[in-house]
Amino acid sequence: MRYIKGYYSLFLVSILFFTSCGLDENPVYDLKFFHIMVNESSSVTVSAKANTIGTYNIYFSTPATGETVTLTYEVVAGDGLKEGVDFRLLQDENSITFLPGIYDMPVRIQWIAHPLDPTKDNSLKIRLIGNDKGYSIGFPGPARHQSELTITKV
Repeated sequence: MRYIKGYYSLFLVSILFFTSCGLDENPVYDLKFFHIMVNESSSVTVSAKANTIGTYNIYFSTPATGETVTLTYEVVAGDGLKEGVDFRLLQDENSITFLPGIYDMPVRIQWIAHPLDPTKDNSLKIRLIGNDKGYSIGFPGPARHQSELTITKV
């Protein structure tokens, strides 16, 4: 009986040894891409009565890297919003530089209280355009989710 327990234990240990995970089983996830969101959503609202500054983060999803990447974006206003009247962009340029170790950068917009015409498009889109390294824009896949953020003034 003692020998059976010993063989049984040896059998279990050998099974665990031969079925354990190898280092090469799961490849490292190294796809690099940019996306923009607020609370995991691609659209948000802001009150037409608000005098506030909105911060909308652009994220660089990548393993740790020591490189600098410059991302370009555009801000497109619907026909119901006018810069200087309804909003003001607080950045002078349409590019953001991600330094080594930085994985999110803000786009800041000052919202100005102003009545809206409900028959017009009162949205503002922050659209990610490209970057100097050729990394993907939006989540991987043909839909490119979170490649733009829509902010609707209500």
